Order: sequence, then C-alpha cells, then structure tokens
Amino acid sequence: MTQQQKASFFGLLAVLAWSTVATAFKISLAYLSPAQLVLYASSASLISLLSILMYQGRLKEFWPALQKNWRVSLLFGAINPFIYYLVLFKAYSLLPAQEAQAINYTWALTMALLAVPFLKQVLKTSDIFSAVFCYFGVLIIGTRGDILQLSFSNVGGVLLALVSTLLWAAYWIFNTKDQREPVLGLALNFAVSLPLSLLWCAFTGELGAIAWQGLVGAAYIGAFEMGFTFVLWLMAMKLTNSTAKIANLIFLAPFVSLFLIWSVLGEAILPSTMLGLLLILLGLLIQKIPRRSP
Repeated sequence: MTQQQKASFFGLLAVLAWSTVATAFKISLAYLSPAQLVLYASSASLISLLSILMYQGRLKEFWPALQKNWRVSLLFGAINPFIYYLVLFKAYSLLPAQEAQAINYTWALTMALLAVPFLKQVLKTSDIFSAVFCYFGVLIIGTRGDILQLSFSNVGGVLLALVSTLLWAAYWIFNTKDQREPVLGLALNFAVSLPLSLLWCAFTGELGAIAWQGLVGAAYIGAFEMGFTFVLWLMAMKLTNSTAKIANLIFLAPFVSLFLIWSVLGEAILPSTMLGLLLILLGLLIQKIPRRSP
C-alpha cells in the first residue's frame, strides 16, 4: 500500500472502532454505574497505553515523565478521562444511544466556538451558520421532533450530553499548549485520573462486586474508545498527505453507529434522530467551508 492508502486504512479502522462505542456504552451501563464504568474502562485504557509504550520501547520514559509532569497530567486527567466520561456515561444512562451519540458529534463545533475566547481566533460566518444547523439538530433530537412544545425526552440527559461536548472541546483546546508526546501524555493522564475515579467510587459506595459482563464491556471501551484507537488515528494523521481526507472519514461513524444501535441494541431509529443528525452533519460540513481571501 502507498503511504496515503495506509493512512486511509488506519483512519477507517479508527472510525469503525469508534462507531461501536455507543452500543458498547449502553450494554456496559446495564451492568455498571457511570462511575464504575469510568473506573474500569480507564484501567483498561491505561493498560493498553502502557502496552503501546512497551511495544515502542518507551516504557522507561513513563516514570520520569510522571515525576516531571504530574501537575499538568493531573489537570488534563481530571478533565479527561475522569469528569468527561463521568458526564458522558451519565448522559448515555439517561438517553437512548441514538440521541446521546448524535448530540456528542457537536463537539467539533463547540471546539470552534471555544477557540474564539481561549485561542483568540476569529469567529467565521460559516461557524455561525454551522451553530444554527447543529443546535437546531440537537433541538430536534432532544424533543424527538416536538420542537414547538419544547417537550424534551430527558432534559437532564440532553444537558449532560451538551456539557460533555464542552469538556471534550476544552480538553483539546488546552492540549494545543501541551508539550508532552501524545501517547505518553495520554498514558500519564489516565494514570493520575485513576485515583480520582477510585476515590469517587469509594465515596459513592460503588466499589462492590460487579458482573463479568460489565468488566468485559469496560475493557472493550477502554481499549477501543480510549486507547488503541487513539493511536490508530494519530498514525493515520501522521501518514496522510491530506488531513481533510482523513478527517472526513469521521462522517461515516454516526451512520455505522446508528446501524449497530438498531441491530444490536434493538432501538428503533426515530425519524427525528435521522433528521437531527443530518442537520448536525450539515452544520459540520458548513464549518469546513474555507474562508475567502480578502
């Protein structure tokens, strides 16, 4: 394969893996609380990331890097995975998978909006139109099409899903200032977040025995949502000669995800979900319109 074909292959593998996680979230949450899922999935992800560092012959870098960067690692680890996934999993526990995963795709728009105050970037006209389409799509999904009555299927779940996009977008914006190597930095984040997850589960009384199905689900989520898939995506971005070609693969994910939600979870895909998702994706496409040169 050519370098670009390898990039597309790795990118497609990452997108297909990410497409399965909404289904995995719902299955796992049938056996685990959101806090338990954060704890056990984070543990699995840390193991997978340390395995990658071992394969790369870089595991010896972990402890010196932790000693040097424990403060920044604690800050990033508190946001992701601890708070972000705690909020996201709670949203999934309150909403049908099709609604939670569709709303979660607005994080790219949220990141563009947050870049204005945090990175001093200029808000483009396309960003404004993108926001209108994306959040109108969220409104349609959240109300299941009953937008005139503003009758939300679950207000708390919709708000938590939107808050998760803020956390995820803020995490990646702050990451632009992070000087750590990506895989090592992510491993450090997960390592320092584990005590936070453990303390939270202890505080809420959720450290009891759990079903093996929950552990299997958490291991899968840790590896494919938080661990190996991130490295696949980094490899794709490193090999490609066109970032846009790889980035556009992400638009396949919601449709593959909806198919799995329908076929595995047995959720009937609502017309309002499809319409809202199409508006969100249209908004994200509008966001990609290049700015005209003055």
